Amino acid sequence: MKTGNVNIVDNYWGMIKNLSTDVRLELISRILNSLKSDISVEKTDSWKLLFGAFETSQSADEIIEDLRKSRYTNREIEAL
Repeated sequence: MKTGNVNIVDNYWGMIKNLSTDVRLELISRILNSLKSDISVEKTDSWKLLFGAFETSQSADEIIEDLRKSRYTNREIEAL
């Protein structure tokens, strides 16, 4: 653990070490429930799959050529 995290843990332990057993067990239960819900959230983070490198079998020149071929314009130039 990083030093900052150790200090946080020590601070929390200083607050809860003198609590009754029932209160500490309730805290443990709530922490475990929050960890379980965090795990289920990680499984549903499918949006993370949208990040990363673009993969294709085409070369860069082929992609550029396809883009240029797919462009069209319907612009009409008016005579002055």
